Amino acid sequence: MKRTLSIIMALVLTFTALTCLAGCGSSGSSSNGSNASGGDATGDSPSGNKGEVNVYSWGEYIALGQDEDLMNVLEAFEDETGIKVNYTTYDTNEELYSKLTQSNVSYDVIVPSDYMISKMIKEDLLLELNYDNIPNYKYIDDRFKKLACDPDGKYTVCYSWGVTAMVYDSTAVSEKPKDWDALWNKDYEGNILMFDNSRDAMAIAMQQCGIDPSNCTKADVDKAVEKLKEQKPLLKKYVMDQVFNEMEGSQATIAPYYAGDIAVMMEENEDLDYCLPESGSNLFYDAFCVPKCSKNKENAEAFINFMQKPEIAAENCKYLRYGTPNTGAKDFLDKDITGSELTFPSDEYLNKCYVFSNVDDEVYAYMQEQFLKVKTS
Repeated sequence: MKRTLSIIMALVLTFTALTCLAGCGSSGSSSNGSNASGGDATGDSPSGNKGEVNVYSWGEYIALGQDEDLMNVLEAFEDETGIKVNYTTYDTNEELYSKLTQSNVSYDVIVPSDYMISKMIKEDLLLELNYDNIPNYKYIDDRFKKLACDPDGKYTVCYSWGVTAMVYDSTAVSEKPKDWDALWNKDYEGNILMFDNSRDAMAIAMQQCGIDPSNCTKADVDKAVEKLKEQKPLLKKYVMDQVFNEMEGSQATIAPYYAGDIAVMMEENEDLDYCLPESGSNLFYDAFCVPKCSKNKENAEAFINFMQKPEIAAENCKYLRYGTPNTGAKDFLDKDITGSELTFPSDEYLNKCYVFSNVDDEVYAYMQEQFLKVKTS
């Protein structure tokens, strides 16, 4: 992800974590399974324990009854299926990858982002899904089937998606921003925030240089670096989750961030407004996958299927304010969400967006190195 969603980082839920058994770097011994669930739900109320499922996902990335009007979807899954959920969290795709490749772990469901899915497929870290066990896949919008990272549609069920955008204080700008160049506007000197991660910051700079960020080279990175150097004297700071305090507290004028999170910020400060850059932006998505270390593949598919019940997908969308790919979920969402282009940008806008691919490790390492140099120079 996306993108980091956790305001309280590395939230560890009260569900019991699985004792590590086998490394994901090996081929694993799980079968494709046959019929973990049928119909649109995962079955009637259970008549006893039916095993467990070990889910490893982003912090603050699922509806757990955080607000009184939200369902705890993990408890609902356990009640309906009799399958025990062991739920733990990570902060970055890289942390997820490291855990799967360098530790003896056994997870059944993971939720990596687009470029990391590409990397995991390339390195043979994922199991093919048995979509017969995921009948609610029928609700997934065609745009989010056979994703760019999984063109044959063998390994993924999209969970959530969104775009990058800009949030700004309407009381501090004379004219609504139109594109990313607003982040280089000298009128906002000292009050501009910028992504504190190399991939997003470099992508915006590349767009300013007329470069497609989806699959960049070292030469593209060099051009982006020069653009970021121009911007740095104008910045207040580089931020990730600190953006919430900065913008909600009217402590900065403008910032790029993930559109769903901008919707949350705007609920906290009525002076905030947003801009979807007219040149387009990054379309990102996270998807449910089953790693090769899974020991409970049928239960994993039952969990994925349950999360794609329209009413459950709607609960998660209400909490995240990121887009859901589930077409049936909109029947369970209020119009202030379905009508928000921060949560559901138009197809016309999405057609202008790019998706990150998995750049070569050497290029990505170079990007991180150069971004650090920009920040510390």
